[in-house]
Amino acid sequence: MRVGFIVNPIAGMGGRVGLKGTDGVVDEAIKRGAKPVSPERAKEMLRHFREICDKKVKWITCSGDMGESELREAGFDDIEVIYSSGYPTTADDTRKACELMMERVDIIVFCGGDGTARDIAEITDMKKPILGIPSGVKMHSGVFGINPRATAKSLCEYLEGNLDIGEVEILDLDEELYRKGEWKVKLYGVTLGLIEPTYIQSGKATFESVSDEEMKEEIAEHIAEVMKEEENTLFILGSGSTLYRIGKKIGIDKTLLGIDAVYRMKQVGKDLDEKGLLELIERYRKAKLIVSPIGAQGFILGRGNLQISPEVVRRIGIENIIVVATPSKLSSTPFLRVDTGDEELDREFYQKGYMIVVTGYRIMKAVKIQ
Repeated sequence: MRVGFIVNPIAGMGGRVGLKGTDGVVDEAIKRGAKPVSPERAKEMLRHFREICDKKVKWITCSGDMGESELREAGFDDIEVIYSSGYPTTADDTRKACELMMERVDIIVFCGGDGTARDIAEITDMKKPILGIPSGVKMHSGVFGINPRATAKSLCEYLEGNLDIGEVEILDLDEELYRKGEWKVKLYGVTLGLIEPTYIQSGKATFESVSDEEMKEEIAEHIAEVMKEEENTLFILGSGSTLYRIGKKIGIDKTLLGIDAVYRMKQVGKDLDEKGLLELIERYRKAKLIVSPIGAQGFILGRGNLQISPEVVRRIGIENIIVVATPSKLSSTPFLRVDTGDEELDREFYQKGYMIVVTGYRIMKAVKIQ
């Protein structure tokens, strides 16, 4: 089997430094101290694939950090480099590499986010299946494994002939509007992907109804009471409409898509990056994190909130994470997922088994962590 392998080495760099993406702001991300994310995520997938799959694979890839370096570090040697790029890489590099692979591979595996998925799907045009190793800030499309190890399992199953190919959605968020606080997810089309409900995420779903809004208000009232009862605790509020409603309830200027912090009912941090979060946690000592899952996908960490890094989570403590979601969202989100980028931390969540989700005023539900 011949596998095309493309790494977008700059994908996800804007996440922890609060840029909510990397499109068009690579220099700013580097200036803020952002570090590459994709190469390590790609190597994690490759190492696990090497452990679990006996199928002989010919890798068709790009030079340097666009694929060759990760493959060699993971122990593969049956590699053919067909494209070379400079740094930082561009979307044009991804598309050109993909064009060269089209007639030579059975499947294209890439490491990046929704932007990379769009670039590749534009070239494959329903002619080749694609599979994504999640490494961007935005990952709403249905081509991504839920984490690098799950992506390795899916690739192995496909190469062994155990998975079907089908149509999956390619979605993307407008990053410019996202940075301004507007969530605009657009369906760009469909592409061929692997159909596997356990290891492959579905496309993001949104939920809008009158009853849903009422339940958000109930959740906000419940959280406001918790904040008053625990007045010496720093509360870190994640992104999304439910968290925005909580901010409105307690009278702060909550960013819709950023990470904010509250202490004694007053806003002490707005649109924070990883560094800002760590500084606040150090200052206030006791902290709790409030997050809401992405509809249908179930991710509470690792999608759209990379500022909440593994170090931030460890400083807060898993036991101090509060999950909130309306009943209608949970009806299509039967389990929770995490993809922090830290395998050991992810395992701690999985071993926990369940998390309590606040679904209304003093109403909670235990939801399984997949």
